Amino acid sequence: MPTRWSTFPVEFRGGLISSLSPLQHGINAVGSARLLQNYEPSKEGGYKKILGYEKFIDGTVPGSGVMLGVKVANQTKVIAVRKNGSNVSQYYINSGSSWSSLGSAANLGGKVKGVDFNFDGTHKIIFVDGNNIPAVFEDATDTLSFPSGYPSDVVGGEHVEVYKQHIFISKGNTISFSVPYDETDFSTALGGGSISVGHTITGLKVFRDQLFIFSRNSIQRLVGSSVADFQLIPVTEDIGCIDGDTIQEVGGDVMFLAADGLRLLGATDRIGDFSINLPSQVIEKDVLDFINTYGSFTSLVVRRKSQYRILGYSSSENTETTKALLGTRFPENFQWAKTQGIKANVADGRYVPDFELIVFAADDGYVYRLETGSSFNGENIQAIYESPFMPIDDPKTRKTLYTMALYVEAGGAFKVDVDFNFDLYKIKNYNDQVQPPTIVLENTGSTSASLYGSSSTVYNTSLYGTELDKVYNSPVIGAGTTFSFRIEDNSTNPSHSLDTAVFEYATFDRR
Repeated sequence: MPTRWSTFPVEFRGGLISSLSPLQHGINAVGSARLLQNYEPSKEGGYKKILGYEKFIDGTVPGSGVMLGVKVANQTKVIAVRKNGSNVSQYYINSGSSWSSLGSAANLGGKVKGVDFNFDGTHKIIFVDGNNIPAVFEDATDTLSFPSGYPSDVVGGEHVEVYKQHIFISKGNTISFSVPYDETDFSTALGGGSISVGHTITGLKVFRDQLFIFSRNSIQRLVGSSVADFQLIPVTEDIGCIDGDTIQEVGGDVMFLAADGLRLLGATDRIGDFSINLPSQVIEKDVLDFINTYGSFTSLVVRRKSQYRILGYSSSENTETTKALLGTRFPENFQWAKTQGIKANVADGRYVPDFELIVFAADDGYVYRLETGSSFNGENIQAIYESPFMPIDDPKTRKTLYTMALYVEAGGAFKVDVDFNFDLYKIKNYNDQVQPPTIVLENTGSTSASLYGSSSTVYNTSLYGTELDKVYNSPVIGAGTTFSFRIEDNSTNPSHSLDTAVFEYATFDRR
């Protein structure tokens, strides 16, 4: 009697999950991942290899040590802050292929935080660094000033926001606000003032027409429009933010790092009510490991992808091993992944229609632009997907795999290695490669599709504009009660999306 083959499709969706036991994972979340590195859950479906990064300009920012701040001023200009030879914080702006000085603070500050504002038709940015007086940058003239006359509660300000045409600056447990439409005057007689919130402030964020004030163990919100009716209202006294650099608005909510994971400050249907959700619960182990590994964090948002990234920084860790967490917002939840190979102490981004500029910097003197190219500044991007251990239909019967068909959307040259494990542990390591040629070909008989600019294309012979291969078939040799497979692309090949894998198998005796 001939053996009857069956098919088993694995649709790539669900993202990284580490909160389930191995067998529950393979039964309840087929297509999710137990490792998803440098692949991102894509809003177009499947898992997409992330884009890379490259130097924003060729020149290094003068000075030494870790970069203290980066801020996108406009579509072509970035401000960077670094310690100079006099051991104070110096501000620079890109000019051609080098960096020009804007001026220096009086002392060495900590991480620099900046916020945009426009009170009089002129785009400006105000910076604080936890030690110096605020610095004000004027975009139209590329000038930076350090205005005098700030009160003591503002000098050494740690966080800054703009709310209701006031500048709000926090220091310790006090939040000070300026006179309306004036970033330099904080006098109470003209509408400025200060409020003690009772806890050391770790971050500020304007959201839903309210100013949210974070501490390590509480969240409060400020409502009103002027000193006459500002009112402080508690949101929660049990949950807070441990690092203000992790606060970002993404997909209509505010994400921040709490002691137990990444949380969302989400508005509910009731007016003035907010829910504090924990969308990172499905990767709880990974988040807690991440918090314990890094003592410093930064974050960014890829707005066109509704994507949040939190990056850890350690001066002693190599760029190649530095990790980050990535979450893509879907209508029903966040789906998660990891990145490896992006080292950042500070980051910033600006989005305008049809254009998004995201930059980051660490300690090598360069400012890098993210979401561009297919390499990490010329180095390979190692993208890995590992499936859960899947029993297919019955965890007690033995299955033999025969073929695998991998459905992808390739943006160019495509090559991945596929590895199989059986029975919840590694019995054998099959290294079957789905290996199209360097130039991706669609099997059309005697003609081939070619990539323009590749060293393997031949003038007057190669064909352009033909569809690239979307289905890659490979034999599989292996058997077990459960199986897991690993897909790896360690190259500078263009980004591709993993859509679905379809396996042909046969079921044999019950174990």
